[in-house]
Amino acid sequence: MIDQKQFIRIVQSMPFLQNADQGFVKEFQRSAFLAQIPARQDVFLEGDRIEAIALLISGIVRVYKIGETGREITLYRFGNGSSCILSANAILSQNTFPAIATVEQDAEAVMIPAEVFRDWVKRYDLWRDFVFDLLSQRLSTVMEVVDEVVFHRMDRRVAAFLMKRGKDENPIHITHQEIASELGSSREVISRLLEDFISEGSIRSGRGIIEILDFEALNSRSLV
Repeated sequence: MIDQKQFIRIVQSMPFLQNADQGFVKEFQRSAFLAQIPARQDVFLEGDRIEAIALLISGIVRVYKIGETGREITLYRFGNGSSCILSANAILSQNTFPAIATVEQDAEAVMIPAEVFRDWVKRYDLWRDFVFDLLSQRLSTVMEVVDEVVFHRMDRRVAAFLMKRGKDENPIHITHQEIASELGSSREVISRLLEDFISEGSIRSGRGIIEILDFEALNSRSLV
């Protein structure tokens, strides 16, 4: 159950609730509950039945797939004010979860039971619009991942990935295996490509650290 003080804090992360009528607000406060989820904990595993959907008000969750060969690929991440479209879809279709969702940064989430979630989609335009908007946004993200995997060379994808991460931190604290897991490749392939970047003078690599030395050169590789 959500008290008024907690509800006010939740609205800061989910401003669409400001437009909710009192009937929905009362149902929300009665049915939802808060949960603390520590980093490195799995929220959902592949094949799980989804009993409740998590709407984050803090933290980050990574959603990814593991193939038969053991390779991973990140589908998307979600954070403050957002949720997982695969769990939403699993609830609506009453199927099992098709991936893995793991907390990367300690998270606090508003949990909505599955039956309540489905009921609200039927009865409340506000909630239905929120869910469909979420599905639309995340579908675009997943389509970008598909486009990258199918149509772009791995050296270009690695360069683009490093450029994106390097804008937030440089040196980048990441291992070759973590890059491979993000991009759906193997550590050996990533290590070989990084050696090429090192030879070109674009980056410098240490244990668990990659430093970008030449953003312009790396950017050129990402556009080839």
